[in-house]
Amino acid sequence: MDIRKFFKSFKYAMNGIIHAVKSEQNFQFHLVAGVVVIIAGLLTGLSKWEWIIIVMLISGMFMIELVNASIERVVDLVSPNFHQLALQAKDLAAGACLVHAICSATIGLIIFVPKWWGILF
Repeated sequence: MDIRKFFKSFKYAMNGIIHAVKSEQNFQFHLVAGVVVIIAGLLTGLSKWEWIIIVMLISGMFMIELVNASIERVVDLVSPNFHQLALQAKDLAAGACLVHAICSATIGLIIFVPKWWGILF
């Protein structure tokens, strides 16, 4: 294994994350939302397992947003003119982000609401 190539791959990955933070509006929104959820979790006093779930949901949202952005870039590259399949590919990737966001928000409500208002689920 070439150790220089290995560490260069981290550089490329960081470049992708930095690009998303700077240029992807939805990534920026989810970054802010993640920070808000972490602050809410610190103030609420989540258990270890609740933190594990929250971290998985937040990181999963970041991952799916990165995949969505990369799919959009590739589709734009290979299909610069409008094509129905290109539109569907981009819509499907965006749909994956929406599904994860809705699931994350639902799980967040299941975790936080009982702690804030004493409601049992």
